[in-house]
Amino acid sequence: MRNRRSAAFKAQIVQELLGGEKSISELASKHKLHPTVLSHWKSQAVKGLPSLFERSSAKERESKVLEDKEKEALYEQIGRLTTQLTWLKKKSGINSDA
Repeated sequence: MRNRRSAAFKAQIVQELLGGEKSISELASKHKLHPTVLSHWKSQAVKGLPSLFERSSAKERESKVLEDKEKEALYEQIGRLTTQLTWLKKKSGINSDA
């Protein structure tokens, strides 16, 4: 069974790697991990660094699109419910003007 490591643990190891004080082999033996795993974590971190400095990340844009779709769906529902309420008032004889 695979051991799952927390993001904080991985970040700590990558920081140590980027610090350059110890080699991948030294850190791997210290933490009882395979050097390939550490290399993979390091490459993931380096690939993700540019996104930290973007003004409007892809996640924010995606979140905005989802928010707009949800808002549109809610307005559609309000329109349907308003129409149904008006119809029910008319059929039941309730006068909405009085």
